[in-house]
Amino acid sequence: MMKENPLLHTDGLPRYGEILPKHVRPAIDQTLKLAEEILKDLEANDVPTWGRVMEKLEEIDLLFSRSWGPVEHLLSVKNSDELRLAHEAVQPKVVSMGLKLRQSQSLFKQLCALRDGPQSRHLNPPQKRAVMLRIRDAERGGVGLVGAPRVRFNDIERSLSKLKTAFSNRLLDSTKAYELVIHNEAETEGWPQSLKAVTAQSHSMAYKSNASIDNGPWRITLDMPTFMPFMQHHRDRKTRELVYKAYVSRASREELDNSECINEILRLRKKQAQLLGFDNFADWSISEKMAPDVAAVEQMFDELQNAAEDSMRDEFHEIEQWAKNNGSTDPLLHWDIAFWSERLREDVFDYTDDQLRPYFPLPKVLNGLFDLCEHLFEIKIERTNINQFNSWNDSVMFFAVKREGILIAHFYLDPYSRPEEKRGGAWMNSCLNRCMRNGQLQTPVVHLICNGTPPIADQPSLMSFREVITLFHEFGHGLQGMLTTIDHADISGLNGIEWDAVEIASQFMENWCYNKPTLIGMTSHIETGQPLPDELFDKIVKARTFQSGMAMMRQLLFGRIDIALHEKYDPDGTETAFDIEQKISEKMSPLEPLKESRFLCSFSHIFAGGYAAGYYSYKWSEVLSSDAFAAFEEVGLDNRKKILDVGLRLRDTILSLGGSQDPMEIYQNFRGRQPTTDALLRHSGLRKEK
Repeated sequence: MMKENPLLHTDGLPRYGEILPKHVRPAIDQTLKLAEEILKDLEANDVPTWGRVMEKLEEIDLLFSRSWGPVEHLLSVKNSDELRLAHEAVQPKVVSMGLKLRQSQSLFKQLCALRDGPQSRHLNPPQKRAVMLRIRDAERGGVGLVGAPRVRFNDIERSLSKLKTAFSNRLLDSTKAYELVIHNEAETEGWPQSLKAVTAQSHSMAYKSNASIDNGPWRITLDMPTFMPFMQHHRDRKTRELVYKAYVSRASREELDNSECINEILRLRKKQAQLLGFDNFADWSISEKMAPDVAAVEQMFDELQNAAEDSMRDEFHEIEQWAKNNGSTDPLLHWDIAFWSERLREDVFDYTDDQLRPYFPLPKVLNGLFDLCEHLFEIKIERTNINQFNSWNDSVMFFAVKREGILIAHFYLDPYSRPEEKRGGAWMNSCLNRCMRNGQLQTPVVHLICNGTPPIADQPSLMSFREVITLFHEFGHGLQGMLTTIDHADISGLNGIEWDAVEIASQFMENWCYNKPTLIGMTSHIETGQPLPDELFDKIVKARTFQSGMAMMRQLLFGRIDIALHEKYDPDGTETAFDIEQKISEKMSPLEPLKESRFLCSFSHIFAGGYAAGYYSYKWSEVLSSDAFAAFEEVGLDNRKKILDVGLRLRDTILSLGGSQDPMEIYQNFRGRQPTTDALLRHSGLRKEK
């Protein structure tokens, strides 16, 4: 029977469509058994060579990538109560195995011998980097602790793993628990057709009704493809207030309340960092990143805030004045900003999002994206026959990536929102890492997950421009996972890259959405087949910096809250985490913070993801990504030959080298110099003329 378990399938692609909750426990138990056997042999080894140590560790990682990896993935894209229970039952065992590996004294000594002993002469630089990262991981994983401190450290690690999963599950449940059904057509006045369509379809799917675009009913949820257009276009202020408060208070009530979870996570992180000799979790987190210390992060915050703060206040005043001039007699509050901002944007730039959507059917956008990648990086992307892969949902697509006719990677694309089973946001993660396996090269496979507008009726997904940018962003992550040329899983793709460098490729790709040949080349009106008119392209480019000061300050706000909670906040003190959030928001937001807001309860980046004391990475990386795109601008974006030259240099450095070198060294090899903030401020329209 064990042979029939799809989670124990070791060749080819994961059998996602066959995996059931009942498969999880036996598969993970078998994986743990095999991992224990390899570890036992490792600890008995007395000749620390690359093959006897690092390749064996990689073998263990491969076991878990085949069994535990699909379980974690399905928990994000096909969540269910049964899968949660199965995941919860085995998660502590998986965490304990990870701790056992990192805390093995014998293994640690062998790694140090590889680094410092005569065997180091036989290692190439990427291999030395991989060994160094394993040593660092062991040190950060408690290998230096003994006795009671080690027991406490391990208890914390298991608790944190459980708390992060619980945080994510509560957020998903609270998001899908809310709905507002509108029956009266008069209440939809001013709605774009796309909002009517997606909300009518939502009602039909939820209630098996015959809801129609014109006659409803229309179901409003807190899922982003619904929530944001609703806030931008719904005219009734009281209803906007109702929906807005529901959104900012997600996961903060009754059995779905993340408040205590937040404080416990912060308390445990602080204690764990102190056990390892750090004053606080922020110091611990940043010690393995590009940024040298918290002070350097705050210096970047200050520089960007000085450039953006005045613009933020001017932009907010402009919205206020516009609302007043157009009939609003109420003071501008949180649930008004998106609505009046959208009215102002439509007036200033003379186009609506719904005017753009028909030009961006997903298949055409994908073709344009793939053409760009072919031109920049000399790769070919082809959709495979659906029968060649086993998926978790019928809407998932599967593609092959080739270079000079040779297959180098695959990727899944899960493009649409499914709030009933799929967490919000967009992300990329690895399915299979590039590495040598039994003497054969394992080509990388990645997941690209978006939460875009689903198809309506017989039409393909008509994307908002924001969704187009998100797709490009995630594809940038995917390129690093797929174009890697490193054969060691520890440092291939995004593995081994310092966290504040992982957004470079993703944010770099966003810039191409404002390049005329690229953007127009991926448009085709759903009815006429015509490309995006030049005049609409010009308007999109002009609108790029619209309210960029507010956008910049919002990201800086999140980053400062993150650092404050992980550096100076005392979880056992009289102040709450929400007090800290409020204080910082008061200084950085144009409006007084809303008392009902429980934003932290949905801040999954830092409480359920990998951005704890690292949310600043978005801005840190954006400095580098903007500077990287400037290299293309400097040779002329219309110079195809020179653009290709720069693209191949980017491919052969940032996109291919993974974690095999220090990321700043890789960046300088590409750029020829240190990065500056000039390009970021210019692209944001925030560079002050001297």
